[in-house]
Amino acid sequence: MIFVCPLSKVDETVSRAGAERLVSLLTAGTEMVRPAAIAPQNHLFLSMNDIVDAQDGMTLPGEAHVRRLLDFATEWDRARPLVIHCFAGISRSTASAYIVASALARQRDEMELAKELRWLSPSATPNPRLIAVADALLGREGRMIAAIKSIGRGADAFEGVPFALEING
Repeated sequence: MIFVCPLSKVDETVSRAGAERLVSLLTAGTEMVRPAAIAPQNHLFLSMNDIVDAQDGMTLPGEAHVRRLLDFATEWDRARPLVIHCFAGISRSTASAYIVASALARQRDEMELAKELRWLSPSATPNPRLIAVADALLGREGRMIAAIKSIGRGADAFEGVPFALEING
């Protein structure tokens, strides 16, 4: 099970879920304290901005970020949940949850997974750059991109409400 949340709900979500692994997708310099329940080796911190195109002074999500996410996900034994968060729990984290679920349940239909993501999180607006990089790395031939595009922008929100996504695979 993958839990997705904003930074403000990390401790609560890790505790409630009984998670032992954590992925943080934050802009460099964002303060974050790893929950005590998460061992240092079970915490992946990916520093990037929530952008789609290169901008001066900002870190564009790229192949190295997605490869590290995929490596971390494939090392996960799934005995206990994984929590993925970004600052708002709307863009980088929902994209990453979709990517991890797609990678670990390769037979799962991209469109069905995107629709489930929308149902679970009305505010989810997965970062299209992360999705495009993952689509290429996973050999999905544009299906992940098309599926996420089909659900459109999520509802406006300051931060997303935590939710759980089943992997089913």
